[in-house]
Amino acid sequence: MTMTRSEEFEELRPLLFAIAYRILGSVADAEDAVQESWLRYESSPTRPRSTKAFLSAVVTRISIDVLRSARVRREEYVGQWFPEPLLTDPYEDPARSAELADSVSMAALLLLERLTPLERAVFVLREVFGFGFPEVAEAVGRSEAACRQLAARARGHMDVARPRFEADRREREELSARFFDALRDGDVDGLRELLAADVRMVGDGGGKAPALAQGVIGADNVARVLALNFPLFTRIDASVEPHEVNGQPGAILRDRDGKVVGTLTLDVLDGRIQTIRSVVNPDKLGHLGPVADGWAVARELRQARRPQD
Repeated sequence: MTMTRSEEFEELRPLLFAIAYRILGSVADAEDAVQESWLRYESSPTRPRSTKAFLSAVVTRISIDVLRSARVRREEYVGQWFPEPLLTDPYEDPARSAELADSVSMAALLLLERLTPLERAVFVLREVFGFGFPEVAEAVGRSEAACRQLAARARGHMDVARPRFEADRREREELSARFFDALRDGDVDGLRELLAADVRMVGDGGGKAPALAQGVIGADNVARVLALNFPLFTRIDASVEPHEVNGQPGAILRDRDGKVVGTLTLDVLDGRIQTIRSVVNPDKLGHLGPVADGWAVARELRQARRPQD
């Protein structure tokens, strides 16, 4: 039985979103690119020989165009810019599970920001999803030779600082569980022993929510800041909910009403946490559920701290 256009599209939707998100680093923009791809497919007078190739090319070209304008906005962004947090990658491919998991991490997406839009698209299609160069060339509107050069340049940029993560998933999960236990208890020593000596903690508030604009560096400093602030969450009936974020250990922060305050992600390597990233810009959290007023939560935390001063 022949599938309808709608059925074909829905079958490919996870792949299309996965491509768009890795190119754009934005859940909202990726969803818009996927929807625009459907509209173009639906209005096409003929059925393509390969629906997958056609739609992959369409969503890639749309994403490249969106990224070109987004890069201008990101240059004017207030403070540190991070991708929108992704709780679940809808696309699965057992043959490429390692590439897919690593490529969606915050660290990898930030590294992709160093590439031009064309280099980024070629790298995503070729290195992450394993498209052949003829398909890549068709998708980005360049020759195969040009795409090979783009791929080589992109690999060169990525290989210089390609993020590495704890290979043993169980060890990574056990370490993150110990981290969140110590976080709730305000256990400075317990936190310190889980952190790399040069650990960095950085936040993205976009000027719209309180964040650590300049970041905190070093195990002692990070442990003290964490131990001072996060136990107060329980005092104001807020919560730190462990949850994988962008394929890495992390958490969702919620206020007393269950609204999303932000997310945390942990980069784990060699049995230690190397980087802690928080995203609290409300514009980047809407896809996770109702968003809290970050400034109001910050005021509550300050008030909860006063009896200890």
